[in-house]
Order: sequence, then C-alpha cells, then structure tokens
Amino acid sequence: MDGLNPPPRLLPPEAPLDMPVRPLSDDSADRRPAPGSPSGTWRGRAFVIVVTAGVTAFATAEMWDVLGLARWTVSGVVMTLLFAILLLPIALSFATALLGFAALLRRPPALSRPVGSGPTALLMPVCNEEVSEVMASLAAMRGELHARGADPAFDIFVLSDSRDPAQVAAERDAVLALRGSPGCRVFFRRRDDNTGRKAGNIAEWVRRFGAAYEAFLILDADSLMTAATLEHLVAALRADPDAGLLQTVPVLQGGQTVFARLQEFASRVYGPVLATGAAAWHGADGNYWGHNALIRTRAFAETCGLPALPGRKPFGGDIMSHDFVEAALLRRAGWGVYMLPRLGGSFEGGPPTLPDLDARDRRWCQGNLQHAAVIAAPGLHPLSRLHLAIGIGSYLSAALWLVFLVLGIVVALQSRFLRPEYFPQTHVLFPQWPVVDAQRAVWVFAATLALLLAPKLLGVLSVAVSVRRPRGLRGWGGLFGGAVAEITISALISPATMVRQAGHVLAVLAGRDSGWKAQCRDGTTLPFSESWRFARGGVVIGLLMLAAAWLVDPWLAAWMSPVILGLLASPALIWATARRI
Repeated sequence: MDGLNPPPRLLPPEAPLDMPVRPLSDDSADRRPAPGSPSGTWRGRAFVIVVTAGVTAFATAEMWDVLGLARWTVSGVVMTLLFAILLLPIALSFATALLGFAALLRRPPALSRPVGSGPTALLMPVCNEEVSEVMASLAAMRGELHARGADPAFDIFVLSDSRDPAQVAAERDAVLALRGSPGCRVFFRRRDDNTGRKAGNIAEWVRRFGAAYEAFLILDADSLMTAATLEHLVAALRADPDAGLLQTVPVLQGGQTVFARLQEFASRVYGPVLATGAAAWHGADGNYWGHNALIRTRAFAETCGLPALPGRKPFGGDIMSHDFVEAALLRRAGWGVYMLPRLGGSFEGGPPTLPDLDARDRRWCQGNLQHAAVIAAPGLHPLSRLHLAIGIGSYLSAALWLVFLVLGIVVALQSRFLRPEYFPQTHVLFPQWPVVDAQRAVWVFAATLALLLAPKLLGVLSVAVSVRRPRGLRGWGGLFGGAVAEITISALISPATMVRQAGHVLAVLAGRDSGWKAQCRDGTTLPFSESWRFARGGVVIGLLMLAAAWLVDPWLAAWMSPVILGLLASPALIWATARRI
C-alpha cells in the first residue's frame, strides 16, 4: 500500500496498566474498608434468613411425618435429608421474591447523566460470532449515544478471539464500515493467542489500554443497552468511590421460536421480582453475571488477575465461570458489587431451542462445579461464598432431584413389601404401626408446588399493578395467557432438563471437558429426529418410573404423573417449542 493511502489506525495509543496474576489463596493485597450497603439491606437479610429457615424447617418436619415407619429406614432418612436440601433454594427464592415484590411497589429511581471527564470503554469480546448481528447492536448503541451528544464519553472496542482469517477479516471490515457513520470512536483488536478465553481477552485489553479508562463495560455478542442506561451506570460509578462493579438485569429479546419467546416472557415478568429482591438483601455484596456490567478498571486490574486452577480438565485449567469469581475477588478487596435491578434498558438474546440452551448449560455446569476449588479461598465475604455455593448447588440439585424421585419409589416399595418392625429397639409402650400419611403427603406436595410457583405469580401480580407494563404485555390476555402457557410448558419440559443436567454433572465428575463453542443465537429448524436423540434418555427413565410406580400402586403413578408425562412427552415438546412464530 502506498504512502498516499496509509492503513487506518485500528487501535488507540497503548496505556498499559499492571494486572498481576495471583493465586486465589493470596490474600495479601491491601484491602479497602468495607463498602456501604443501601439502607435496609440488613433488614432484608434478616427477613430472607427467617423466612427461608422457617419454611424449610416446617416443610421438612411435615415430610418426616409423611413417611411414617419408612422414615426409620436408611432410604427414608436419606429422602428426608434430600428433601430439606432441595427445598432450601426453593424457600430462598420464595423469600427473595416476597422481598422483591414489596420493593417493586415503590417508585423507581430517576436516571442521571454522568459528570466528569474521560471516556468509558465499551468492550465487545467476540469469537466466531455472526458479524452482521454484532455490528447491528453496536451501531444501534452508537447511534443513540451520538443522538444524545455523548460521543466523547464512550469508546467502543471490538476484541476478537476468532481464529479463522476470513472471520477476522469480516470483523475488521465491519468495524471500518461502522466508522464511516458519525459517532464515538470504534477500535478493533484481534489477539494472536486466545489464552484464558473471554477472561483472558478482557485481561489483555486491561493490560494494554486500561490506564486510559476509569471504567469499562463488558458486552456480550447479543447485548444491547440504551444510551440512558449507559450514562446512568457511569454516573452512579463516579458518584460512589467504593463501587467496583455495577450491573443491570438484562431482559431477553429478539426470539423467533416458541421456546425463545417463553424465555423472554419469563425474563420480563418473573425476572424483575427475583432480581429486585436479591439486590435488596445482597447490598454491596452482590454477584456478577458476566456482561452488561460496568467495572472500575483499577479495581479490576488490582484484584481479578485469574490464575489457572491446578489439575487437569474439567476441574483444572481456565476458570470458565469467571464472573462469579471476579465478583468475589472484588468484594474481598473491599470494592462494592452492586445490582441496579430497576434501571432497565439492558437486553440480550436467548437460545432458540432447548438443545441450544443445554449446550450452553453444559459449559456453565462445568464452570460452576469448578467453584468447589474457589469457595474456600481465604478472605472471601460470606455472601460471596454463598453465591458460589448456590451456583454449585443449582447443578447438583438436578441429580439430587432424580435421586429423590427414585428414593420415593423405593420407600413406597418398602412400605408395601417390607415386613414392618412393630417394636423397634427403643423404649416405647405401644407398637409403631406402618402408617403413611397420604393426606399429609398431598399437602406437602401442594405446598412445595405453591412455593415453586410463588415467584412467578408475584411477578405476574407486580406487572398487573404496574403502570409501566413491558412491551408485548399491554393486554390482560397477553399477561395472563402468557403466564399460563409459560408455567405449563416449563413444568412439562423441566423433567427433561433435570435429566440432562444430571447427566452433565456425571460427565464432569467423570472427567469430560465441555470445550468452548460459539453459541447458536438464531432460530433454526429442529428436526424431530434431533429432538428424539436429545430426549430419548429421559423417555427411557420415564418409562422405568412409570412401570415401577404402577407396580407399587396406580395412585403413586398418578402422583408422579407430572414428572413422568414430562419425560415421555419431551421429544414432542422440544420439537414443538423450536418452531418459529
């Protein structure tokens, strides 16, 4: 290329910032004083603890009484313990939703615009993503910022980890085309070595350019945020010197299939109740979801240089679910990790089908189980350990639910065929009759179902009483009809999800690495043969459950029918929900 037409400069001058990699056990870094939490945080925590503990203890005592004589068997004791463990996160979700519903009845905070100088970096890490869709989102955000006169306040970086030269060339050309329209500066960088995956991609940017930016905001390939939300996050960070990370709650949008639309409904209606409740008791000790979050650059560089975990994959190597760990390390160093759930203006795409969600879920399963090597790191805040524990438990619970259902059949078999011990080795005056309280069992089942549905019903109620109903839910038919459809279909699909997640846990424990592939973000036709291949294991388990339960008692089969029906119907449900609408 001749000197008259020099190549365009794709990167700004480098501004290096030290970001050391430290072992997770290294707690020697200087700590700041504990950040302040919003008013009422401790009252919220007390409420959640009392409600969660009370509901779990009461329901477990009822389950103990349901089992009758079987509770004194090994299977009965294990089943009761499993019930308590599995009910704990359900009760926590219920308490959080109650707290969130009360908070949503109050007026939302007003948005503010940032004051001060210096741009904020918007980072878009990409790896083999659809170029046109990524650039369309960036163009929309850049255009809105330009319309508000915010060009000097933001710089955009497209950080490519793509390996295919043609893909990289398309990304570079798209950035050059985006530069042709007015707006904030746009830069492009492609790494020669994609060590550390997404976390390594961000860390490399911090080390090369971080000193020039007070803060950076991480976007996902399907993220979209309004200019008002971006400006408010920057203003809030500058107003609070203790804030290390501020995030919003992304709402799903853009789905083209039945499955994607159901997820969007759930995120719009149920998500705000749970997120608002979580923010009310997390305070400054929150978690991090990996994108659509504003991070103070210096705080991140000082604390979040992640090491590789010792050992072989899947437990060793790069930390896959790095966002939870980064939040824990920021909080350990005294930086606040906050959620602003009522801010709005934050969006992302969702998987179009259950198999696509499952492929992503497999990677998340491995990443969350890796946290078993992180949770005991010294100096972590108790809530940071709780966030890690909840992430681990969210995947282990699928396997435990499957064990619980099998044990239910075993206990029923014992009650029918095992000779009872009327006078066990205890000091009793009267024989212990082998009675199972069927009426109480129905009550416990109904109460557990109510706890599961309560966050969803509170979400529907919060939208119904809101004067600012989300788009697409303006009519009562759309709200209540959507709730009935989502609750029904998700209840039928959840047994298949349980079986798949249990399989993921077993695969990780067996040493199988999930790898890291680009996500499918567009709705594509899913053949029934693929749905059958995906769900056939669950169908076999459903048939075995049906046969075992029927041999014990047809009423037991009827009691387990929601799970059995979901497993047997899962191929058709997965195929039907993958249809475009």
